[in-house]
Amino acid sequence: MNASHGPSTGRPSVRSGSPSGRSPGGPPPSSALAGLLRSLAAPLARVAAPIGRALAPVTRTVEPVTSAVSPFGWAALVATVGAWWAGLAFSWLELLVVAVLLTVSLLAAVAFVLGRFRYAVVLDLAQQRVTVGDRAVGRLDVRNDSARALLPSVMELPVGQGMATFPVPRLRPQASHEEIFTVPTHRRSVISVGPVRSVRADPLGLLRREVVWTEPEELFVHPRVKNLSGSSTGFLKDLEGRVTTDISNSDVSFHALRDYVPGDDRRHIHWKTTARTGQLMVRQFEETRRSHLAVLLSTRAEDYAHDDEFELAVSACGSLGLQAIKEDRGVTVLVNDGNLRGDHRTRLLDDLARVETSAQRTSLVDVARVAGLTISDASVVAFIVGSRVTPTELRAASARLPQDVRVMAIQCVPGASLSRHAIAELVVLTIGELGELPLALRRLND
Repeated sequence: MNASHGPSTGRPSVRSGSPSGRSPGGPPPSSALAGLLRSLAAPLARVAAPIGRALAPVTRTVEPVTSAVSPFGWAALVATVGAWWAGLAFSWLELLVVAVLLTVSLLAAVAFVLGRFRYAVVLDLAQQRVTVGDRAVGRLDVRNDSARALLPSVMELPVGQGMATFPVPRLRPQASHEEIFTVPTHRRSVISVGPVRSVRADPLGLLRREVVWTEPEELFVHPRVKNLSGSSTGFLKDLEGRVTTDISNSDVSFHALRDYVPGDDRRHIHWKTTARTGQLMVRQFEETRRSHLAVLLSTRAEDYAHDDEFELAVSACGSLGLQAIKEDRGVTVLVNDGNLRGDHRTRLLDDLARVETSAQRTSLVDVARVAGLTISDASVVAFIVGSRVTPTELRAASARLPQDVRVMAIQCVPGASLSRHAIAELVVLTIGELGELPLALRRLND
């Protein structure tokens, strides 16, 4: 008797077709849909392009209207449409009252912002560049250039991260209104002032119409600097420089005579001595040089305990750079992410006004390595750092510079006492305020 129950020992039966009703080798539905969408994308784009070009004039026409509607105004407009529809559809009296009130409010808001602006606006900063703490004054002049009186409005003036507002009264034709304002300069920075824009808005804030009248201007707040007495320790070859003990084959300070060597410039042959000795003799010269200062200002946030340290460091950097420019010596200023312009005092101070600390992977050692490779004529290098730079880092940075370069470090620690100490050949000066910098430099050679 054959058993009708129990596990089957035969092969399982194979059904033709997949459970989804598709062939086993066919693409999945998602891939097929994606391919269909891709095939339709190009035709739709070709159809949409002419429509977009046709609607462009309409978009430009309505853009001034739509841009004047505030988010609250859009919400009120949607609520108005919804209240009218619901009130009329369901005969809901309360919603109809709300719809009427919202409609009146929107119409009143339109009345507030209607009208053409015909202003002539002048934004004038008394000074484009000031020092930290100096008074920075500006003037805003608004004149009615139209042939009819203009309703009151408000002028907005962005100043840095803030916003100043000036109410403009009703102006008769060709009448003007002047406002004097002061820009805070408590901190070194570059402050963007402007653009001036006129604003008309309804009391509920549904509509807000703005017109821009001027371009933004920059106010440079330079760091404080200290006048330093000139003292140089580095020397470079220069026709108007100082005489050194190095011997050169071509300069202006005569040193001695020597025998002629093939390849010497014949213009330096001393013919009288040659005639007397019977051998060609050429002149030797003492090389004349002048100093070139390289200032390496750390802008790595981890090198400073707080912002006051960095501000003191920027002031020290500016003081050294301006003194070198004043004495007509070369100066190069490097920071962690590039270099500053040291060819003119104004450009240097402008760049220092923009400098900020940031979290960077580039350390002082990396900046020193770049300086050693790119500033071939540097004779004095000054590191300007904060309190968190360790002696090990200073020594490692000094080791990345050529051996014939004199290196010093100025560590800026507000409130600390003036001090001087050495790390191998590196002299480290610690200053607690900017006024100590001249004395610190005089103690450099102690």
